[in-house]
Amino acid sequence: MDVTFVNAFVGSILNVFKTMMSVEVKVGKPLLKQAELVTAEVSGIIGLSGEVQGSVILSFDMPVACAVASAFAGADMNPDSADFTDAIGELANMVAGNAKKDFHGYEASISLPSVIIGKGHRVSQSKVSPFLVIPCETKLGKFNVEVALITAKVPAAAGA
Repeated sequence: MDVTFVNAFVGSILNVFKTMMSVEVKVGKPLLKQAELVTAEVSGIIGLSGEVQGSVILSFDMPVACAVASAFAGADMNPDSADFTDAIGELANMVAGNAKKDFHGYEASISLPSVIIGKGHRVSQSKVSPFLVIPCETKLGKFNVEVALITAKVPAAAGA
């Protein structure tokens, strides 16, 4: 995956968490996802289409998802709350949308978010593009951002 896309997601994670929740994020070294490496209890998923295709997943353990959703919404949230999945989905949407603005030279659209809740679930890895896992740590806990992207064209030259 092009480092430009990795940098776009790292910048987006830092920006969204700082702006929306006043939470600093320590971003670890990105690594390729191993099938058995990453499982989660809550995942917010966004698809990308157009000249950049793939998916972005924010993966949390349940206590971290509750803390993040609560900080994002400004009110206590638990998985039974009607707004819990909306908060996780909107957070994934904001991370993907904020990163997309830095896909210079590429046109891309993002899907509506989907949220999966279930202990130890795994989102299958793309056969075309492996997931890059961006580990993140905050005062609310640890989570991962998983990104799998392919490009459908060569980007336009700057100034062209």
